[in-house]
Amino acid sequence: MATGGGRAFAWQVFPPMPTCRVYGTVAFQDGHLLVLGGCGRAGLPLDTAETLDMASHTWVALAPLPTARAGAAAVVLGKQVLVVGGVDEGQSPVAAVEAFLADEGRWERRATLPQAAMGVATVERDGMVYALGGMGPDTAPQAQVRVYEPRRDCWLSLPSMPTPCYGASTFLHGNKIYVLGSWTKLPRSLRMRDKRADFVVGSLGDHVVAIGGLGNQPCPLGSVEGFSLARRRWEALPAMPTARCSCSSLQAGPRLFAIGGVAQGPSQAVEALCLRDGV
Repeated sequence: MATGGGRAFAWQVFPPMPTCRVYGTVAFQDGHLLVLGGCGRAGLPLDTAETLDMASHTWVALAPLPTARAGAAAVVLGKQVLVVGGVDEGQSPVAAVEAFLADEGRWERRATLPQAAMGVATVERDGMVYALGGMGPDTAPQAQVRVYEPRRDCWLSLPSMPTPCYGASTFLHGNKIYVLGSWTKLPRSLRMRDKRADFVVGSLGDHVVAIGGLGNQPCPLGSVEGFSLARRRWEALPAMPTARCSCSSLQAGPRLFAIGGVAQGPSQAVEALCLRDGV
């Protein structure tokens, strides 16, 4: 088990979701993990919405999404969770934007995206939601940048990105939005131990973490490795309790969640790699 500075990695296993799913949309709000939509056993988008109370470790069914979809983006806006874009039962991108009102337990429709898109990257700043890139009906990555103003319930266009991207990772640092959708090839000494695709990636402490995915074998990987920024090397971390690929992921404090995905079929598993003191 890799450690650093008196801290260690360990897995926390949560009660499984009531609904098996892959490509679900996840959000964390007021101590609750929300899992929305995704694809079920039949391979079709779901309208199912469920939430896990992190204190009691119990699942509760929420009102279903007005638009069944998979691969949507989600942004928390106070007591609301905004769900943006995704793909419908016909495998076509959707423009639908809907808000779950947590205090009222219901959904409201919001102004639609100017163009249907799946794999949109979203980030919130000062109560505004920025939607970047995605893939439209023509299956080409997009460079568009849109911003949503909740008070006016409208989307405004901003200057396009230099590089079109789909399914990119996005984060806010200061007054800048960073979009990561391409990689620089590293020397062999800095490459991951296992070749993998469709894996979860995040950061815990001073490690960049790669979880599960698909390798050269037909079964999903359970291996986990972390790149130590201090030691400049990949290190083996505790393996996933449930080997999976194509998981939804969420970073919540010292936890990196791997939610659902594919094991031998769509999975119900909810597990989090944690960075703990004195483990």
